[in-house]
Amino acid sequence: MEKKRTNPIDWSLLIPVLPEEGPRRIALYQALRRLIESGQLPPGAKLPTTRDLAGRLGVSRGAAVASFEMLLADGFVEARTGAGTFVADAVPLLARPKPDERMRAGLPEGALPGTLGVSMADEQTMAAFRNLLMKDLARPGAAHFTYGDSRGGWGLRNEVANYLRAARGVRCHPDQILLTAGTQQALDFIMRGAMAPGDAIWMEDPGYPMAHQAFRAAGMRVVGVPVDGEGIDIAAGERIAPDARVAYVTPSHQFPLGVTLSMRRRLALIEWARRADAFIIEDDYDSEFRFAGPPLSSLQGIDGEGRVIYVGSFSKALFPGLRVGYAVLPERLVDPILAVRFHSDRFPSTLVEAPLARFIAEGHFARHLRRARRKARVARDALVAALSGSAVTVHPPDQGLHLIALSPEDVEDHVLEAAARHAGLGGRKLSSMYVDAEPRHGMVLGYSGFAPQVLADAATRWRHALETGSDRISR
Repeated sequence: MEKKRTNPIDWSLLIPVLPEEGPRRIALYQALRRLIESGQLPPGAKLPTTRDLAGRLGVSRGAAVASFEMLLADGFVEARTGAGTFVADAVPLLARPKPDERMRAGLPEGALPGTLGVSMADEQTMAAFRNLLMKDLARPGAAHFTYGDSRGGWGLRNEVANYLRAARGVRCHPDQILLTAGTQQALDFIMRGAMAPGDAIWMEDPGYPMAHQAFRAAGMRVVGVPVDGEGIDIAAGERIAPDARVAYVTPSHQFPLGVTLSMRRRLALIEWARRADAFIIEDDYDSEFRFAGPPLSSLQGIDGEGRVIYVGSFSKALFPGLRVGYAVLPERLVDPILAVRFHSDRFPSTLVEAPLARFIAEGHFARHLRRARRKARVARDALVAALSGSAVTVHPPDQGLHLIALSPEDVEDHVLEAAARHAGLGGRKLSSMYVDAEPRHGMVLGYSGFAPQVLADAATRWRHALETGSDRISR
């Protein structure tokens, strides 16, 4: 005999709200029946006693008993002597309403192929991390039961510092590392600790929309600085906003265009920051995914004056739900930014710090990255092959998890985006990522987190839609 589940569910979430008028037994019967038919009360779930239910709802015991008898007569519940009343094993279920497509597209299970920011954590990665997490929870350390360092736990900061020194050429020690809930939180702390509303900030044009929005929300004066084949144009920035206090850049793999900041420009940017007494925020968001040769050295690594604030996260390298990022702070900014952190969320969550530190130290992270890079390269090649010879122009990137599909001449990218959605392909309009410059048109397509064939199929449908509608996709 199959053992029936008798543990009560959390009725505080399911107790129905009865209408003010009408017979109580009918109202309670209908409310409980809806919970059963909708699946909120699953087969085998134990109902509370009639005495408990009557007391919670403020109805008579007789009304509760009568409603249970009606459910029993209709086959929705079954009574077991000495055990209680349970939802029957076979009951009719109402069809659940179809979720709104816009909401569904924002969920991981509803993400369209080509959507940006989908991670590639595989079963090996998750199994290793799960084991480390369970071991830590089995014997939790003291860090979980007291208020910790505003920078985060020393163990994880030490592993992050070791990794950045070895993989990215970052010059740092653990006391300079600030653990955050991702890049956005790092930017928030930096803006509030090192900048002031009204300060001018250089922003690559086009650039990362979330950073752009964060700077504007903080009251900063965002100045778009053109990007060319060498990256951000330092001379143009000095002409447009010579009083800027900060420059936000993605030098290793410019988002979204994918160019690399040349060494000539890197040195010029650091020299500008020295003359202007300004800071540079280096967002190194996907440097782990370089397909041709080793990752490029960081901008921070060639800065000898403490002008560069280096930020990164494990969102793309592992998975966004981990909510762990970091900032490498120049010595003079450590105290003011820690003060902001202390008065904000005090210190980061300790739950994943020790498991993640061991995940890195034991080599799981390095092995995961090797697998993820191979998968990303295969997915990139599948997407490029599917779009080869199509109306859009695609150049395979040497790094990163996205590519640019440039529009045909005289075609605006809102048309491309509409056709992509119709074909089941995600991505974002390139034109939406510009600040001040005249926008180029195209689509920014992600290729991480999706099977190569799934990407290729969606891209082929998009290509066909563009070809068959070529006489209609013009300005």
